[in-house]
Parts: sequence; structure tokens; C-alpha cells
Amino acid sequence: MNVVITGGAGFLGQRLAKRLLERGSLSGPFGRAQHIDRITLVDVNPPPDWHDRRVAAVAGDIADRALLEHAIDSSTTSVFHLAAVVSGMAETDFDLGMRVNVDASRALLDVCRSRGERPRVVFASSVAVYGGPLPEIVQDATAVLPQSSYGTQKAIVELLINDYTRRGFVDGRVLRLPTISVRPGRPNAAASSFASGIIREPLSGEVAVCPVDPDTRLWLQSPATAVDCFVQMHEVAPSALGSNRIVNAPGLSVTVRDMVAALERVAGPAVTSRIRWQRDPRVEKIVATWPGAWDTTRAQALGLPCDEDFEAIIEAYVRETGSA
Repeated sequence: MNVVITGGAGFLGQRLAKRLLERGSLSGPFGRAQHIDRITLVDVNPPPDWHDRRVAAVAGDIADRALLEHAIDSSTTSVFHLAAVVSGMAETDFDLGMRVNVDASRALLDVCRSRGERPRVVFASSVAVYGGPLPEIVQDATAVLPQSSYGTQKAIVELLINDYTRRGFVDGRVLRLPTISVRPGRPNAAASSFASGIIREPLSGEVAVCPVDPDTRLWLQSPATAVDCFVQMHEVAPSALGSNRIVNAPGLSVTVRDMVAALERVAGPAVTSRIRWQRDPRVEKIVATWPGAWDTTRAQALGLPCDEDFEAIIEAYVRETGSA
């Protein structure tokens, strides 16, 4: 079994690869557990050397079909498609977002189709597919109306995966992720970057700028739980998903004020004093279109896990990184 992870050099891709290596097997096309012989990490940036013969790296342009043909071979039974241009960058550079988020996804699905093996494809979608007037709690049946190019691009691929699955080309699964916090590393161009920055930077002794109102409500999930959800989405039986392959992942509905209060309980007021409140209309415009909570009854019935609370997420980040 060859498992392909696009975005394999990213922090979620690296965590997912580690989890799969520990697990050692996944369900194959007919539902039986198969040993993972190889994990192929695909990314524009070369992934680090894992010093593990089971891990291969393919570096290059995800929109290059030749690269995908090389990575996805006849032994590929599973694809985790995480690669994407993030929200802020997709809004700034429309053509880049379309090329990486839509064109590359279509090419990936076509390569999977050409192999004739009907691999399981788990796609990382986003809360950003929603927008416009929304109920307090978004339901599975709530129509998507993205108010950003990134959200639109994710919604397009969701529809493609449903149709490629209907036609029998792939066994597709779409996981709509909440905002992930706390992300390690440095800030990126995502509109949601502050959701990690206001925790990560103060814990590291740095000033963090929060660009939204403290009462802004976010739907959040920890990196560890996101990885668990990816694996569980892969393992769900096709019959349990039916014709609708899109699942809203479990998360926590918290305000930014709640997040800062949780940080203060974990690390103290000296840490939270490093947060500066400076609203950015560009970021607020994007974030305001995202739902603050959604109904996850279906996700829970399918066995997808949920975080306990945001304080526990911060504590896990502190343990992992040695912060504070």
C-alpha cells in the first residue's frame, strides 16, 4: 500500500505521516486492513529526511500533472489531499489560488481515475465554504455561500469529489476543518493565522497582534484532533457515508475573548499582557463570514473525535513545545 500525502512538508502533513507510520495499516479498497509499505510526501518544499525507508519525498509543483503521475502509482490506495494556497494568499492572488486549489485538485483526481484502482481520497476542506447570513449553528443542510476566493475554491473541489465518487473514479471523503489552533511555527498568510498567533507568540515571550474584535466567535480544533479526524474519515465504511461525502468536523465554539481567558488561566496575566488589539478590516471581513459553530451530529456518529476544551488545547501545546 502506497499512501500519498499532498502538503506533506506542512505541519499537519508531517503529523499525519507520523501517525500513519505508528498505526502501520489502513483500510484498503475493499475495507480490509492493509500494511502501509510506503508514504509519499508531496510538497512544493522538500519534506525533511525521515530516515525511514517507508517514507519517500516528491518535491515540486502540485499542479504539475507529471509530478502527480510520479507520486500516485498503481499501488496507491489512499490519498490525503492537504496541499493548498491559504485563505489570505488566495484572496490576494486569485490566479495562484485557482491553480493550486482547483486545477491541481482536478489533476490529482484525474490521475487517481487513470490508475483504475479507485483509491480513497480524503480532502481537507474548510469552514470558509460557508458565508452570508448563517444560523447560529450551521446544519449539514445549510447551503454553502463562500465569501472568499479560498472558500469558493474549496467548495468547487468538494463538488468534484462528490461527482468523481458518484462516477466510481475514486472513493472520496471531504473533511471540513475548523480553524486549527494552536499551529506551531511562524505566522502565515491565512486570515485565521491570528488564532494561533495570539497563543503561540505570547507563550514565546513575543508580542502578538489580534486583528479582530474580542467577541469574534471561531470554530476551532487542535492539530492532534485534526489528524485523528483525517484517519477516521479514511476508515469510515463507504456505506456509512452514502452519496454525501462531506462531513463537518467536530470543533469548539469559542470567542477570541474566551481564548485569551484560557491562555491566562494556563500561563498567567504576564503572558496575555503581550497581546495587542489592533483591528484589521481586511481580516475581519473574511473571518466574519465563517460560522462560529456547526452541528456535528453526523461526524460524531461516524466516530470523529472532538477536543475537550480550549484550555486543554493550550496545555497540550505547552507540553509539546516546552513553551511558558
